[in-house]
Amino acid sequence: MTEVNALAMALPETVLVLEDNFIIAMEAEDILLTLGCRTIVIAATLEEAQAAIEATLFDFALLDVNLGQQTSFDFAATLKARGIAFGFVSGYGEDEVFPAEFRTAPRTLKPFTADSLSSLFFSAG
Repeated sequence: MTEVNALAMALPETVLVLEDNFIIAMEAEDILLTLGCRTIVIAATLEEAQAAIEATLFDFALLDVNLGQQTSFDFAATLKARGIAFGFVSGYGEDEVFPAEFRTAPRTLKPFTADSLSSLFFSAG
């Protein structure tokens, strides 16, 4: 069994990617599919993400912190209430101000890699 296949057995099958940058969202999708996730749904806005969780049962959500004039923190609270695991990605480094309830939430920086994304799954699990 290859390292990627062994890792895929522990990864979620259905992942929501909330990312407002199309190129970054497609990169995340490619990495997640390579890791072994089976279904990836991309949402560019909070409204699209909300509609997605109403229509699909997700194992995990990958949340870009900054979405233009908004953040994904309120949506993360919705996911938490529904019992959906999630992790944050940000391009702003450690300067990002997280609400108290999410300061210990799994997170990684952009640009991300297969290793950094998969570490979110294990941290959230």
